[in-house]
Amino acid sequence: MFQRFQIISLSVHHLSFSACVDTVMHWGFSHTPSYVCFANVHMTIEAHNDKLFLQNLDNASLVVADGTPITVAFRLLYGIKQERIAGMDFMPAVLRMANEKSAKIFLYGSTEQVLDKLVRKIEEIYPLVKIAGKISPPFTALSDEELSNHIEQINSTEAHIVLVSLGCPKQEKWMAANSHRIRAVLLGVGGAFAVTAGLQKRSPRWMQKYGLEWFHRLCLEPRRMFKRYLYTNSYFLVLLMKRLAVKKG
Repeated sequence: MFQRFQIISLSVHHLSFSACVDTVMHWGFSHTPSYVCFANVHMTIEAHNDKLFLQNLDNASLVVADGTPITVAFRLLYGIKQERIAGMDFMPAVLRMANEKSAKIFLYGSTEQVLDKLVRKIEEIYPLVKIAGKISPPFTALSDEELSNHIEQINSTEAHIVLVSLGCPKQEKWMAANSHRIRAVLLGVGGAFAVTAGLQKRSPRWMQKYGLEWFHRLCLEPRRMFKRYLYTNSYFLVLLMKRLAVKKG
């Protein structure tokens, strides 16, 4: 349906933000088992280093350009302008559309505290959205019985859209493994839960514009994020330069 382009190892779809929203809503209301991944530098490097994870992403219904570096790579490698489709922006956009259509939304992941805050925020801003249910799974691995119970609970609500916040790469692996059993579209939006709930501030607009959201998060969580960003950003840049060199050669 939408063409895919190779960004390092990752195959990313080329489409507009609005087309992505429309596609997700269509899949949701038709109860089509499907899942959407929002690709940034971290996910791209994870996929480059982990072939099984790469397969999870290759099997996704949509892999969209979340991070600004991904959109820049589109331009440098293929001369194509790719609109950024960030999970942080996409979740509110889907909620607005769900509000217009009174769609059923299921929340999966994060903590009970975040989910409770998020439900209250959705009810306040998007009063016509139907919260079909919510599950905060344990951080430990689920048993087959627990997983089946969760899936049964989701399906029993006849939810149209399942918003998933388990963090990368866990949420993408969970969606890949279980999408075929769930009659809804799954969106791996990660940190968008806490931001939409108002528990965490997003970076200023100017930082978003220039692809510096990673720096904002680094400032908020320097100990946890320093090693990841130092490694993934540097590695991504090196791999991108190699691709460009091969292309020009």
